[in-house]
Amino acid sequence: MSPSPPAIEVTDLVKSYGDVEAVRGVSFTVPRGEVFGFLGPNGAGKSTTINMLCTLARPTSGAARVGGFDVAGQRDDVRRHIGLDFQDPTLDGHLTAEQNLRVHAELYGIDRAVIGERMRQMLEMVELWDRRDRPVMTFSGGMRRRLEIARGLLHSPRVLFLDEPTIGLDPQTRASIWSYIRALQETEGTTIFMTTHYMDEAELCDRIAIMDRGEIVVLDTPEALKAGVGSDRVVLGTADDAAALVALRERFGIDATVAEGAVTFHVEAGEAFVPRLFAELDVAITSVAVSRPTLDDVFLRHTGSTIRDAETAGAGDQNRLMMRALAGSRR
Repeated sequence: MSPSPPAIEVTDLVKSYGDVEAVRGVSFTVPRGEVFGFLGPNGAGKSTTINMLCTLARPTSGAARVGGFDVAGQRDDVRRHIGLDFQDPTLDGHLTAEQNLRVHAELYGIDRAVIGERMRQMLEMVELWDRRDRPVMTFSGGMRRRLEIARGLLHSPRVLFLDEPTIGLDPQTRASIWSYIRALQETEGTTIFMTTHYMDEAELCDRIAIMDRGEIVVLDTPEALKAGVGSDRVVLGTADDAAALVALRERFGIDATVAEGAVTFHVEAGEAFVPRLFAELDVAITSVAVSRPTLDDVFLRHTGSTIRDAETAGAGDQNRLMMRALAGSRR
């Protein structure tokens, strides 16, 4: 018997808006049952990639299959086998939780004989069964997010797409959402494809792809990515960051960067190296911090900036890209 195909297969996928490439030839494979994450700043191309995989946007070139179906030539088949939960809420606030799920069940043609039990299973999983008769407009942001996840799972999809599923939620609610994600992976065997710009959230994925400026710069498990950085991260506050960069390069052979207003670099045995800095660096040091490698260090190593700096810089870039794309569409 031949092995079942991966949940997602992507080859050289490109999405352009006029002369602007939002996604630049990404390729990756997601096996069934995996929690796969796209980590990157806003504007990196994460949501555009999801839109293509969900058939909401047509690829400019390249190929992708979801659940064994081609996203360009078998769009209806793809849609029947996926669940969606995007950043912008799509629940009807005037309907109750149960009514929202029933509308979804009708749209997907779920057998009416099993709708009631299926709704109960999903609402109990996200701890909303006792609120099934309440209008959604009375729900908190976290409760609405949980209801959207339950709705996305109602028709037993092969792949559930979550676009920034916990954005804007408090840490406790984010942790609860993640317990539901893991529960459905274990009980339903669902493949989860999610985007995030939260480092702690990316740590919970089985594998992550770091995306920057429309490209995947590295892909592996969180542990392997951090191990690849290897050395400790040292963050310095100095009286003159520019002079510190030059001194570190000339005195120690270290190529440092300025990230989030501090001089940042990586060395082996960081704590043992700090006394040498105070003794030999000809620039006043105002603060120092040493830490083991994190995913932010991985992002910095592969992109040259932290994810927060990339978001700050990317906001203006994204606006310019959108304006160029709109201008091109009017010609």
